Amino acid sequence: MRSRVRVWLNRTYAENVFFMDQLRKNPSDRAVEIHATHGDADSPVLAAADTADLEPEGLSPAAYVEYALDQCQRRGIDVFVPRLHQSAIVAHRADFEAVGTALLAPTPEGTAVFEDKATAYEAVAAVGVPVPPWWRVRTADELVDAVEKLEADGHKACFKPAAGAGGVGFRVITRAPFSLFHLGGFPGPYVQLDLVVNALQQADHPVDWLVMPRLEEPEVSVDCLTGPDNLVRLAVGRTKKGRRRGFTLDERWLEPARIIAEGFGLHYLSNIQFRMYGDEPVLLDVNTRPAGGLHQLSLCGVNAPWAAVQLALGEDPGVIEPPFLGQDYAVVSGPRPVLPSVPVAREEAEELVLPVPVAAPPVAVGSVEAPAAEVLPL
Repeated sequence: MRSRVRVWLNRTYAENVFFMDQLRKNPSDRAVEIHATHGDADSPVLAAADTADLEPEGLSPAAYVEYALDQCQRRGIDVFVPRLHQSAIVAHRADFEAVGTALLAPTPEGTAVFEDKATAYEAVAAVGVPVPPWWRVRTADELVDAVEKLEADGHKACFKPAAGAGGVGFRVITRAPFSLFHLGGFPGPYVQLDLVVNALQQADHPVDWLVMPRLEEPEVSVDCLTGPDNLVRLAVGRTKKGRRRGFTLDERWLEPARIIAEGFGLHYLSNIQFRMYGDEPVLLDVNTRPAGGLHQLSLCGVNAPWAAVQLALGEDPGVIEPPFLGQDYAVVSGPRPVLPSVPVAREEAEELVLPVPVAAPPVAVGSVEAPAAEVLPL
């Protein structure tokens, strides 16, 4: 009988409870034990893991690397999937290998390129992948100049932080005056230009934003699995258009994703996003980590998390072709258990170990996204 595999996910997204489920239900029928750490005691990933710790707060990247090495050694981690402080961690890959841990993460060069979106757009355009027009702005005057140029060409302008993930800080510029219309329904991404300009003028420090045209749907997120030999083993696009989700193997999306994944050392799991600029797909963003929606590829008969773990362990699964493409679907929320509430002082948190009792009833639930085929096939 083959030995168990011990996998650690650090401060990851709630949706990765499904990543964990797929590891346990792997087609190799291999025993998998999962360790999880997080800064939020109510994260459902802690309850979904076999063992869990609360992470200490306030560690510098260098101190976090030391913490991570200690976790790997004490917990007997075979494969570490880092999200928090990924760049600092991959710079110490040899140190992790020395304690018997493989990093399921890209090269240091790959993570460095995509930490900053302006650097990423420049690098990607240099290898022939189309990107939208963009301006890096730090002041109110630079913002207004970029917005006016985009509007003169008939585009809506939007902005987002040059460094960030998950759509945090994304806003669409409007010149419509603030009114009761903006107070109806749910809050949206639109923000008045005059309010943004005033905020920038009143700020005591410059911002670091990218201004670009609002790109059109569909949005296509290509999940890639790339080996340490820089060859892509799997590439599948997940499409988004409003509520509807689907899958694609159209080379318009897959080929530029392969160029990026192979050319920039995005080993193991990455997610490369595109949208439309006129009639042309252009790069939107690159995530050097597994996407929160990666588990949705299970609707195509693919277990990408396990294939990535195999690669990290040196067990090459070869090129993976989805046996079929799942029907279109929608994403709905569902409950997942969290651990029982335990009052813990933050300075003591790093000592807290949170084992999960078997069949323990949940005290509360966390809401995470799960795929559900509630949309009829086209």
